[in-house]
Amino acid sequence: MMKIVLIAFLCALTTGVFAQQEKNDSIKYWKVGGSASLNFSQVSLTNWSGGGNNTVAGTFLFKGFLNYKKEKLAWDNTLDLGYGLTKQGDYKVAKSEDRLYVSSKLGYENGNHWFYTALADFKTQFTVGYKDPLVQATKISDFMSPAYLQFSLGMDYKPSDNFSMFISPLASKMTFVSSDSLSYAGAYGMEKEEYDHMRGEYGASVKVVAQKKDLIKNVNVYSRLDLFSNYSENPQNVDVDFEIGFDMKVNKFLSAVFKTNIIYDDDIKYVNSAGVEEGARIQMKQLFGAGLTYSF
Repeated sequence: MMKIVLIAFLCALTTGVFAQQEKNDSIKYWKVGGSASLNFSQVSLTNWSGGGNNTVAGTFLFKGFLNYKKEKLAWDNTLDLGYGLTKQGDYKVAKSEDRLYVSSKLGYENGNHWFYTALADFKTQFTVGYKDPLVQATKISDFMSPAYLQFSLGMDYKPSDNFSMFISPLASKMTFVSSDSLSYAGAYGMEKEEYDHMRGEYGASVKVVAQKKDLIKNVNVYSRLDLFSNYSENPQNVDVDFEIGFDMKVNKFLSAVFKTNIIYDDDIKYVNSAGVEEGARIQMKQLFGAGLTYSF
């Protein structure tokens, strides 16, 4: 009887050990990390002879990743959020930053750091945007207006966790404009006066992501470059989305951030002050802030 009990105990113990080992093995294939920051700025004026407006601004930024790697299979997921508000004088509260970016990339290694890869990207913003954020009279964007969804099949060169270059000859890019007023106006490549809410493009794409920790002491740099060429319509006019950011740590909880985003989209036409539509132009946005940061 004691032998049976002992054997049963040893079997249970062995099963528990292997179950725990299997759980630990499963966990070690995953990597999760990121950072969240809350940045502030303020200008307060009292009887200031030089003039100006009281200003309060705040920006929340989040960037996180969840990656899986087991043998030849790799799955990388990224979430990038940003939202900022500013209040200047007696004007209405206006947004200064607004972004939602999600990326998921699944690859199977072919050898020499090359992966057969499928990639999905999604970009939009959270709230309505105006041509003049202080006056807020003319709406130019909103949630899902526009939104971009891209699927691509190709090869990804990834020699390390800090660099990847994805090349796709088979890419689809879908532009969504859910707002009736914006789609009717022909914004973001929609047909004017047709209430089109989606436009599809097919072509080739390139995506390069690179990061470097401690470029100099306590300064990390991150960059992303997205290129897309439409096979059937002006393939020489390549859409460009380039971002570079610097995180400068002061201590464990304080840091400063500087980001630049440059976009060229051949489907987004510039409208001048007289209301005349002109050709596509380079768009640029810069952000600098200092505040609280939490990394994990």
